Amino acid sequence: MHAIAGGRDVVRPLLAGSLPDEPRRVLHAVWHMVTADMVLAAAALIWLALRDRPGSDTIAWLLAAHFVAYSAVFLAVSLAASWSKPLLRLPQWMLLLPVAVLAAVGAA
Repeated sequence: MHAIAGGRDVVRPLLAGSLPDEPRRVLHAVWHMVTADMVLAAAALIWLALRDRPGSDTIAWLLAAHFVAYSAVFLAVSLAASWSKPLLRLPQWMLLLPVAVLAAVGAA
């Protein structure tokens, strides 16, 4: 979802924008870093779901915190903006928070 839908809605307009080349390329790289981060986190959650090993709960709690932090960033940025209906303008937190909750449930 991040790489495909977000690429169309966020990355293409970003690359076509009038930002100077260096910050534009940094934002492009960060976009792909987040994609890699989410793929690795998903792989870790799947691995944890399939194997019961010592320390798995700690990893699951860290991944839950990871997704809570992502959700918090989107909520903070949304609420800091002077938008109407700020919770709906950047709805990514609505997708990230359930992952955090499910990882926490799995860890508990």
